[in-house]
Amino acid sequence: MVRTEDQVIHRVRTVGGEVACSVVGSGPALLIGGWWCSHLILNWKDPLFRAFVSRLATRFTVIRYDQPGRGLSEAGVPVDPDGEIAVTADIVDALGFERVAVLGASSGSAVAAGLAARLPRRVHRLVLYGSFARGVDIAPDGARRALLDAISAHWGLGSRLLADVFVPGADSAERERFARFQRLSATAEQAARSLAATYELDATEYLAAVTVPTTVLHRRDDRAVPFALGLDVARRVPRATFVELYGEDHFPWRGDATAVADAILRGLGYPVRSQPVPPGPEAVTEREREILRLVAEGLTDAQIGERLTLSPHTVHRHVANARTKLGVRSRAAASAAIRTDRPDRTS
Repeated sequence: MVRTEDQVIHRVRTVGGEVACSVVGSGPALLIGGWWCSHLILNWKDPLFRAFVSRLATRFTVIRYDQPGRGLSEAGVPVDPDGEIAVTADIVDALGFERVAVLGASSGSAVAAGLAARLPRRVHRLVLYGSFARGVDIAPDGARRALLDAISAHWGLGSRLLADVFVPGADSAERERFARFQRLSATAEQAARSLAATYELDATEYLAAVTVPTTVLHRRDDRAVPFALGLDVARRVPRATFVELYGEDHFPWRGDATAVADAILRGLGYPVRSQPVPPGPEAVTEREREILRLVAEGLTDAQIGERLTLSPHTVHRHVANARTKLGVRSRAAASAAIRTDRPDRTS
């Protein structure tokens, strides 16, 4: 057992080898499935990630783990989804919990759904975020192949391409930090293998067999996993509740992470009221600021969308949201308010 600040890291012997898992908080257990390029220590050093997990830990003992062959877990070939389901059961046993709630995010949703489907007496609630039923539906075949080739041939470039997809709302410095985190968490070979495995995932049988209360959350403008795939997941899970969230960042700890965390807590049976950010310049996201700077240059929604790889409709919505937060009536007034942080509310 290793204590790193507020989290305690255990090493658990599982069917998939020795797996590193982290425990933080108190209360009933919440198991969070493994996700892309996880690393228990490096993730915990990210203040946004840490704040997100800490909010969940106000109600739960939050358990995270590095998937077999990744992060702090024993090196080797990662297990398939069925094997990882067995690994998660071993982790829960080793930590002494009889029942757990489960959160599956992104590629971790398949294993989360599989655990709930196979062990309904031990999983009492399930929340899926940014999920999909089949990996092949995430992007066209050509796009999937191109990204895998880029990662394999040049991990530096590949990590930046992934950062653009996963954290589009971040500024260039933040995207570069995330790209570097990915390179520290996995080699090019590991990253390509992990992404290829994600594209091969098929959780349709798991989803259809889930009987525990389930909530499916998805951000409307998620750039990594299209919104329609989240709706598809909710349709496949019997009696699932679907909740639409605002934002374009794929990772739940990015963007309005408090709203995501609170939606998760509600899905797990803990009603909470999110504290909204007060209106004003501080409430404007980095993506909204970026768009307003381009508005100030005289670009149209279509031109901004082309430059940032967004639809004109998405650009228009970002501008409208920023105007609401700033309390102004026009695009010009909103862009001026960002430059001065003193909006003219009569404009």
